[in-house]
Amino acid sequence: MNRFFLFFVAALSLCCTVAAQNQAPDQAGDAGPASAPVGVTTTVSPEVAQFQKIEDSWADAVNRRDQYGLELVLSPLFVDVSASGDVTTRNQQVAQVISSDDKTVYLTQKVITVRTLGDIAVVNGTYSLRHKVNSTLVEDKGVFTHVFERAHGGWLCINSQRTGVHPEMSAKQKKASSAQMPFHIPFFGKSEKGPEGDKGPQ
Repeated sequence: MNRFFLFFVAALSLCCTVAAQNQAPDQAGDAGPASAPVGVTTTVSPEVAQFQKIEDSWADAVNRRDQYGLELVLSPLFVDVSASGDVTTRNQQVAQVISSDDKTVYLTQKVITVRTLGDIAVVNGTYSLRHKVNSTLVEDKGVFTHVFERAHGGWLCINSQRTGVHPEMSAKQKKASSAQMPFHIPFFGKSEKGPEGDKGPQ
């Protein structure tokens, strides 16, 4: 009887050990995917992210009046066309930044699209520039086109074109676009030929 009991206990222990060993891999396999890092989906392309860093460095150099930082972004061949139509070179841009007495200047630039054509990249985006005009704080907003050239393993801007966007113009455009008739046909309106034209068909 004792031998039978010992045999039964030994067999039961062996079965429990085998079962535990068989379940271990399954549990590890089940835990694997759950503990794996979840991928983050982003709509920002590597090119946009790369040039956003460059644009941030550019804006930061302007905001901190950093001559060296600005020269690291702008090519010696750089030409800037401002929203007001002023044309300046890199040296003039640097001189304006370091000699400005306006402590409120704050520039931000957001990249929207990037197109690379070999060693040339065309970057489009939006900008906001806060500054003072006759002691009044204003904020200029608009869109930009920056042309970069690959140089020394990096990118330098060789051309900048800015176009201002005025709030009142945007409001008028929205109002016009919401009209039922988006365009005007003159001959459907009131005649301007005088009393005879106003009589209409008899």
